[in-house]
Amino acid sequence: MKRKQSARGKHLKKPTRRQVLRLVLNSLIIVFGNAVAAAASAFFIAPNKFVMGGTTGLGIFVSNVLTKFTDFSETATEWARNIAVYAVNISLFILGAILLGKKLVVTTLAGTLLYPSFLSLFTLVNRAYLDSHGGNAIASDDPMLAAFMGALLFGFGVGIVIRVGASTGGTDIPALIFHKFFATPVSVTLWICDFTIVALNFIAVDIESILYGVVITLISSFIVDKVTPIGMRRTQVKIVSMRYKEIRDMILTKISRGVTVLYGQTGYLKKDCHMLLTVISHRQLVALKAEVQKIDPEAFMTISVVSEVRGRGFQSEGVEFLLPREKEKDALPPIPDAEERTEEDQ
Repeated sequence: MKRKQSARGKHLKKPTRRQVLRLVLNSLIIVFGNAVAAAASAFFIAPNKFVMGGTTGLGIFVSNVLTKFTDFSETATEWARNIAVYAVNISLFILGAILLGKKLVVTTLAGTLLYPSFLSLFTLVNRAYLDSHGGNAIASDDPMLAAFMGALLFGFGVGIVIRVGASTGGTDIPALIFHKFFATPVSVTLWICDFTIVALNFIAVDIESILYGVVITLISSFIVDKVTPIGMRRTQVKIVSMRYKEIRDMILTKISRGVTVLYGQTGYLKKDCHMLLTVISHRQLVALKAEVQKIDPEAFMTISVVSEVRGRGFQSEGVEFLLPREKEKDALPPIPDAEERTEEDQ
């Protein structure tokens, strides 16, 4: 029994303060992201009779069908829309939990429940606002503005939820199921689902609303792609210089970033050289360029943006680099010139 308990104790580590703070921050971001996405649907998209993909699109489809073919009041159709979103989200969640396992439960449970809840709340807020100010929808006189704002906010909300590794559930789940069992790309399945839902609304709305729905789907997808890597992009710098040792020491001590020394060869003269590779934040780029210019004005530098960096100093605690005061030995031996290698070979 003691052995079992000690073995369990080794696996169960007390979370650090940083891990707890990150969990709290990610939870707040998930709540905020779902709230923003729901606000976009409740204030701009659904009241203007626009269509869109996802489970919200299915709810809007139900609302549009009831509006056209029944005598239900506008309030009744709004609640029918919200209930449909709840029902579809929960049904897909249960299906995904059965077919995809526990991991899906953790990452999509919040989105499955939070988004419909916020949608219902903001529907009430929107109805109260319209009753006090008049009109049928916010920005109803300028549908393009309403479509753009709805797509912008919806894409931003979904994007920051995905940014922290969570999911909004909904049609993400069928896409993941098809990917698991049929190796279908997730993005392709999502596009098929979204445009199928948009096309269904031909039954109940005019072509103009369908076209606005296509615009909303395209803009929101673009915003998601732009928002998701926010805070993860970094600047990658490659430096070729004869004074690479001094530049390397400067990067380690003044910039406080890691650096990798690579072997290279010039293309024209075919001379062996050293290349430095480092990844820094965008704010450190100006300082790095200035320091490199001080050391070697003729240094060759290439600068590019990388989408994500993981590892020590970026996704974990930063590290202070301290170089020994005594003259250090090179970890990598100097590269002999091509002529010296030729003589040795002979």
